[in-house]
Amino acid sequence: MTEKKIYIKNGSLIIEGLLSKASTENGVVICHPHSLMGGSMYNNVVEAIQEAFSAENYSTMRFNFRGVGGSSGYYDEGRGEKEDIYAVCEYLKKTGLDKLYLAGYSFGAWVGSKVLEENKDPFVKSVFVSPPVEYFNFNWDNLNNKINYIICGDCDQFCSINIVKKIAQKINSPLEVIRGVDHFYMGEEKKFVRILGKYIIEHCNK
Repeated sequence: MTEKKIYIKNGSLIIEGLLSKASTENGVVICHPHSLMGGSMYNNVVEAIQEAFSAENYSTMRFNFRGVGGSSGYYDEGRGEKEDIYAVCEYLKKTGLDKLYLAGYSFGAWVGSKVLEENKDPFVKSVFVSPPVEYFNFNWDNLNNKINYIICGDCDQFCSINIVKKIAQKINSPLEVIRGVDHFYMGEEKKFVRILGKYIIEHCNK
């Protein structure tokens, strides 16, 4: 499906995104890695997530957090970025997408976790890709049964497998460990798409 450039109003800010409208019901909000480290909606893993969900006929929205690309504003250490996610969700709800999924990669997973902690969490399921557990402080006690799938490489520089295995068990989240893959998935995008696609077919399409 073709993606269309859109701009979403978020208070005084404008959020830039790419929307592919394949479904009238199911949509996925895709959150990119760290804004100050080159992260954007054009990141290779973000594009792989979009490819996997689009192949299963989900509407997809990848977007730039505030201060990135065509999104106005400035980096806000996760606080404002959380509001960016809510603004995107509100926009998608207004287009008729009733069932929203969250897919956050790295920093995007951390910001997404802040949304999942709140009572107004708009998502029916969530996927975390390489949550940087050694870089950011996640409030895991507030995330029990709220993360439906975690994917991580066994060579990840910011997501120790031993640590994330304990976390996944603690919060009752299925964990997929990809052998020989680090935090950036360079050259392993096709493998990643296959693995995520299998999960979508088996667990999201039911």
